[in-house]
Amino acid sequence: MAQNKAFRFGPVALSATLTTNILNPPTTTGGTNAGSSSQYIILRHLRFVNKTGGAVTFSLYLGATGANAAGTEVIGTTYSVAANSAYDWYGALRLDAADFLVGGASAGTSITLTGEGEVGVAG
Repeated sequence: MAQNKAFRFGPVALSATLTTNILNPPTTTGGTNAGSSSQYIILRHLRFVNKTGGAVTFSLYLGATGANAAGTEVIGTTYSVAANSAYDWYGALRLDAADFLVGGASAGTSITLTGEGEVGVAG
């Protein structure tokens, strides 16, 4: 039976560069004759806080490091967060070791991102 560990990340100020790496699961290495396993993350909640006096958009992509190819949009594709307010996303998005959550905001450091989820070891 899997034993995942609860974790959180952030706060992270989103940059204006939509290819910025935000989150990627760690890998495990080492030991003798035991192999190695990658870890995975299951995101359960993301909170986007707009700390400015104007609306700001954000976009998150799931893909390779530093990439945001068409068709990899995953959360908030140019989603607008009203001035001085927040947007909460809830779900169960799995990220494996080769997956990167990348993205940014329409105005750098205007949106702060925090998140919670689970981290586990892939079998």
